Amino acid sequence: MAGTILRSQNFNAYFGNNQVLKNINIEFPKNHVVAVMGPSGCGKTTFIRCINRMHELTPNARVEGEILFNNEDVYKTNLIVLRRKIGMVFQRPNPFPTMSIYENVIAGYLLNGIKISKNEKNEIVENSLRRAALWDEVKDNLHKKGTFLSGGQQQRLCIARSLSMNPEILLLDEATSALDPISTSKIEELIYELKKNYTIIIVTHNMHQAGRISDKTAFFYLGEMIEYDNTKEIFTNPKHERTQNYITGRFG
Repeated sequence: MAGTILRSQNFNAYFGNNQVLKNINIEFPKNHVVAVMGPSGCGKTTFIRCINRMHELTPNARVEGEILFNNEDVYKTNLIVLRRKIGMVFQRPNPFPTMSIYENVIAGYLLNGIKISKNEKNEIVENSLRRAALWDEVKDNLHKKGTFLSGGQQQRLCIARSLSMNPEILLLDEATSALDPISTSKIEELIYELKKNYTIIIVTHNMHQAGRISDKTAFFYLGEMIEYDNTKEIFTNPKHERTQNYITGRFG
């Protein structure tokens, strides 16, 4: 069994007086895909935004409890280091519109003022695009704008941008919900490949997707984590009635 790379302990999150996460205790094993699912407004996106501290960008947001990454509290970790180690890809593809495909991949280095040689840049760009299964499609157009790509390619470019910083964890927030079925399928195949080298946490509304690509699934409802188990177990033998009701489509 893989060791635990990330865990939350008695974790609560708030927007002002509104509590959006209630006492979340969960462990994420290394090199696994974990799906976080549940109906809209259940706290799943807030939870992954807390993992790389994007939650605190919202006015009046605060947290209690701990999220430990490699046994270190993320709230006591240097923010730039943390976000290099825990990459995030959002619901809608968001390549930087003024940057080329090449510049998009190494944007983390450019924006953080990290000096690297031309050869290092070339190597990082090629490796990252290969890992995101995009190199063969874009290698002759690296200096065109990232926005020139299709939606599915743009999303893989955003994944390459995260991978370029050598993260250990990749957070995907509904990363395929804006894409067509073929692009979704490509990203699902990519996720399956990437878990050899990364731990992946995917927020999804799509139960079929959770069933296809995740090793473990957490079910959130109204800010609480109701159930967390191997995905197969959650879908075939849920322990809680609310999980059963969600999976069978009685609500959500």
